[in-house]
Amino acid sequence: MTDLALPSEGWPPAVLDPAGPYSEPVTLLAWVLLAGGTVILAIVLGALWIALRGSPRLKTRLGGEKAIWILGFAFPSVVLTGLLVWGLMLTSSLSAARVPEGAMRVKVIGEMWWWRVHYQDGQGRETLRDANELHIPIGQPVLLELEAADVIHSFWVPRLGGKMDMVPGRTNRLLIEADAPGIYKGQCAEYCGGPHALMGFVLVAHTPADFARWQASRLPSQGAGGEGLALFLSSGCAACHTIRGTPARGLAGPDLTHVGSRRTLGAGILPNNPGTMAGWVADSQEIKPANRMPAYHQFSGEELQALTAYLVSLK
Repeated sequence: MTDLALPSEGWPPAVLDPAGPYSEPVTLLAWVLLAGGTVILAIVLGALWIALRGSPRLKTRLGGEKAIWILGFAFPSVVLTGLLVWGLMLTSSLSAARVPEGAMRVKVIGEMWWWRVHYQDGQGRETLRDANELHIPIGQPVLLELEAADVIHSFWVPRLGGKMDMVPGRTNRLLIEADAPGIYKGQCAEYCGGPHALMGFVLVAHTPADFARWQASRLPSQGAGGEGLALFLSSGCAACHTIRGTPARGLAGPDLTHVGSRRTLGAGILPNNPGTMAGWVADSQEIKPANRMPAYHQFSGEELQALTAYLVSLK
């Protein structure tokens, strides 16, 4: 499978570098609004300068009825109306009300403070579960069904599309698409309390062939098993986490069936390797204060090493 990029690349997310057809109109609109705002600010500053330092003739003209009608009524009416119509036309293609044929479907649920990912088939039936990492093929639109399990979050991968709120009790839909393989970082864009700023996200865009191989590799794995698995089951980890193929069936935390193959830990904030895995298990509260996973100070060094070896073996 293609080595796409290092986990740390792409952070912080580039907000003005579109890489897909659903982000390009948003970026163009942002640039036009920025340019228009700059021009209007220059006009206002010019008028202010005339009011303070201008000649009596210019001050008289600026305060005249004609200038007030032009600058105070006609100019903003024409400019704002034009921008509204053009903006609606430009972004009409972003509406998820018209889902392109062949679009891939994924449900993403915002949790405090991580992301639950459910891949679906064309009829909306779940085919695969994962967490904190979304894989898509390039050149194919992806319909995201966005929900929230607790408080309002907001899904945002700036290079691939606009941001969309995730509201409890409601399903919002967002279309994204990637033009090129790579890793695209995302971030919760709605303050959701606690470690909101540490609620990141990783989207991996594959070539179609690589994506097919990634899908085929998603079979449950027993990993290294042994003492690490025994510690996982006996220390309470299984109460919150699922590892398919084992007795672990917890639903409160991320599914860890393939945690060893993820690029990051802690919802996009740490590179995934044995060292960071051990640190996260031992004291995730120090790394991401107020997250819902307790610290596990009770493990000895040997136990922590065995548990970490098991978790990173889950590919």
